[in-house]
Amino acid sequence: MLFNSLIFLFAFLPLTWFFYYIFLKTKQVTLGMVWLVFCSLFFYGWWNPVYVGLIILSMVFNFLCGKFLSSLTRGRKPILIFGIGANLILLGYYKYFNFFISILNTTAQTHFNLKYIILPLAISFFTFTQIAFLVDSYKHETREYNFLHYCLFVTFFPHLIAGPIVHHKQLAPQFAQQVSIDPKDIAIGLSIFIIGLFKKIMLADSLMINVGLVYGFTGSSIPHTPDFFAAWIGTISYTLQLYFDFSGYSDMAIGLSLLFGIKLPINFNSPYKALNIIDFWRRWHMTLSQFLRDYLYIPLGGNRKGKTRRYINLWLTMLLGGIWHGASINFLIWGFLHGFYLVINNIWQSFSRTFNPRITRWIPTKILSCGITFIAVMIAWVFFRAHDLHSVKVLLESMIGLNGFDFSILHNDQKAPIRWIAFLLFIIWFTPNTQQIFNQYSPALGIEMVTKTKQRLFSLSPKMGFVMGFILFISLLSLFVSPPSEFMYFTF
Repeated sequence: MLFNSLIFLFAFLPLTWFFYYIFLKTKQVTLGMVWLVFCSLFFYGWWNPVYVGLIILSMVFNFLCGKFLSSLTRGRKPILIFGIGANLILLGYYKYFNFFISILNTTAQTHFNLKYIILPLAISFFTFTQIAFLVDSYKHETREYNFLHYCLFVTFFPHLIAGPIVHHKQLAPQFAQQVSIDPKDIAIGLSIFIIGLFKKIMLADSLMINVGLVYGFTGSSIPHTPDFFAAWIGTISYTLQLYFDFSGYSDMAIGLSLLFGIKLPINFNSPYKALNIIDFWRRWHMTLSQFLRDYLYIPLGGNRKGKTRRYINLWLTMLLGGIWHGASINFLIWGFLHGFYLVINNIWQSFSRTFNPRITRWIPTKILSCGITFIAVMIAWVFFRAHDLHSVKVLLESMIGLNGFDFSILHNDQKAPIRWIAFLLFIIWFTPNTQQIFNQYSPALGIEMVTKTKQRLFSLSPKMGFVMGFILFISLLSLFVSPPSEFMYFTF
């Protein structure tokens, strides 16, 4: 079930919210929690009911492991290793088994048969969420072990399918303390959800044709060899499509959660405004970046063992971050590229601090840095989106002009894609993001760390209610005209 589907908007969400609200209103908080867990599992099972059993077994296993870890004083490390190992085996079987078999067949000339394995929805997200829970339990950073709250922490439908990756200590206390829903949270949550819906339907989905004509549609190679202009229009379109798709989803997740009186951690903060690749990863999929830092980069040694080891750790972390997104060589190369970018960025920072610390504060330097970062990220997205390495090769050749130039795209009657791209780039670089607009209402965990604005850009008023109603109306109108498209991060 998709957040942008009619069945979700007009049936699942209203019914789930209404009965949860009634349960809280009548002081039946436990029943409300049970209802929300049931609805979240129903939401998950809408895609494939078979895997509801898988996520339930996963929750029972990890909850018991976490409880053991917190209660024991000795012999805890083997339990932690066993728990993490079991989670990784589950993830590895469903997501990477065929990938490794195909590599083995290619490199060792073996002939093992590939299995027909359907990837369970959101397995990467609920696996990482529960690994974090086990590590936090080992460190005694979890305080409460209520199985109902744990189930809701894992399955809560606003974050279940595509994040953010949450910590038990972030959500469990909120579930334990909840007795009602603040009407202000309902209004703000609905407003943020509407903005996210608009981003997905009206902005991200508007670029699908541009992208598909160049990269091919889902699961296919490039349909033809694009010229210089077509390759760049397709690549910039994908760069913007992914941005607004993930930004829209992140807004919708925060908004939906707030409708139920729960705050999720912020996960997206204008990443294309980043001045370097380190800053980009502080803004893009923020909870994944934090997970990779806390549970992979730091345990590998982080920056504590010299520069060379630090750069190796960065590279390994990004390689694994790449393969987390999908089982293919393309994702490995994407992770390798971002690891390379991070190493270069760290070397440059060391050099600039020694050479001229003020250089990074100059306005021309900031503009140039933002542009270089954007182009570097965009080049990496080619590997992320292209179906195979042959497609990557053709596209990169086209982007440097090796496959010719078709100047007809520059004629006035064919400039519509260019104008639309320019408009969306203006939105990305020069308008406030959702966090800045709603900053004074603190709708998400950690929002005060990413926005410093003091302006009141949004107020609960009839005028704003009318604006939100109009945005919702045109978004729904588009949904009635064309079927909803899947969120791009739903496949990871």
